[in-house]
Amino acid sequence: MVVGDASIDIDTLVVGAGPGGYVAAIRAAQLGQKVVIADKSELGGVCLNRGCIPSKALISAAHAYETAKHPDAFGITTEGVKVDFKKTQEFKNGVVSQMTRGVGGLMKKNKIEVFNGEVMFINESEARLFNDHESPRYRFKHCILATGSRPIELKPFPFTGRILSSTEALQLDEIPGSLIVIGGGYIGAELGQMFSKFGTKVTIIEGMDSILAGFDKEITRLVAKNMEKTGVEIVTNAKAESAEQTDKNVTVKYSVNGENKEVTADYLLVTVGRRPNTDGELGLDLAGVELTDRGMVVVDHQGRTSNPQIFAIGDIVPGLALAHKASYEGKVAAEAIAGLPSVVDYKGMPAVCFTDPEISSVGYTEKEAKEKGINVKSGKFPFAGNGRAVSLNHSEGFIKLVANADNNVVIGAQIVGIEASNLIAELGLAIEMGATLEDISLTVHAHPTLGEIVMETAELVEGHPIHM
Repeated sequence: MVVGDASIDIDTLVVGAGPGGYVAAIRAAQLGQKVVIADKSELGGVCLNRGCIPSKALISAAHAYETAKHPDAFGITTEGVKVDFKKTQEFKNGVVSQMTRGVGGLMKKNKIEVFNGEVMFINESEARLFNDHESPRYRFKHCILATGSRPIELKPFPFTGRILSSTEALQLDEIPGSLIVIGGGYIGAELGQMFSKFGTKVTIIEGMDSILAGFDKEITRLVAKNMEKTGVEIVTNAKAESAEQTDKNVTVKYSVNGENKEVTADYLLVTVGRRPNTDGELGLDLAGVELTDRGMVVVDHQGRTSNPQIFAIGDIVPGLALAHKASYEGKVAAEAIAGLPSVVDYKGMPAVCFTDPEISSVGYTEKEAKEKGINVKSGKFPFAGNGRAVSLNHSEGFIKLVANADNNVVIGAQIVGIEASNLIAELGLAIEMGATLEDISLTVHAHPTLGEIVMETAELVEGHPIHM
């Protein structure tokens, strides 16, 4: 019982209920800790409610619409194919609602107390939780920060009216006739291509010399080519200068190699990165948590901050802003708190982009491996050589494997093609385990499956390919 403003003693306070925070809370509870998790928004965080899950639901719908419009290769004729976008949004919202309820169920199952509200640190071991109805004070033995990130808002392009962040773009109740996207990273590429499949005229303005700069250019070229086939205009080496909007459209002025240009569309989507949620009234300075000049939390190999009682995970610590990275770090932090020797190791961390075709990567690229002085051998096998890919009418793309030439240990993989997001898992496991090319090629893969391409690629790099 709490008397007056006395603190409630708990083992672990988790701040943020996204894919990092709620996973950390569950793991901590499994290890016997009394856990309270707090978030001012919904369980599941940005990923489940306003990012990964809703975007993939809409992307799946866009793929279905495109397939229905062009089934000719299979000898199927369709007529009158159209989109009721309000029903599409209802489908997306249903997916999100189902997943959110699932997380809520997991909280109850693991006896985790959920607090819907803000958190403000009072000192290095206490925090005030508050909302419109209550403001309890907790004294924690440990805390896990998982506050996530938010879209970067540029001064010339404030998120208002017809200038959207990814959050507003995913909530549109109409298919735009036209859309400008500033930023050709994974969010801009995914959403830009999704809307183009629904029939939107899309223009992507990218400051670098290619879209999807975080991936190897060898695999992003095919994505760019497919985008252009559906009418997406990709403008690279461009600098967006300003935007003027009316109640009907928005005009963006930009420059390419010193030449001034402009483009007008129904909406403008700005996807130039995300900012860590470590500012505001959180009070990390009172908690003794050190930040970098970019607002990232400084952590060690277990996620421990400058305050040994507090850990940090996900988008607020260095590294890629990936939901699965946050979940992984959350488990490590919870286990470290329990005294286990768990440490973060990113060598098997995959990156995926749900474009068409999908792309994925894990471990080193060939270039990265050579830059580290590793004696490399590599090779790529085309989807066109795989019976299942051809029968699915998705024969574009390839799998590339990178191995250490001295011992045949697999150290990297890149995929562009159908189901790249799922195929990368086997290769992530191979890298995590220190598997060799022989380990993969001697593993019997069922026929006819896309997984055979992984085996074929390993055989190719070994020097004895069967189907190539």
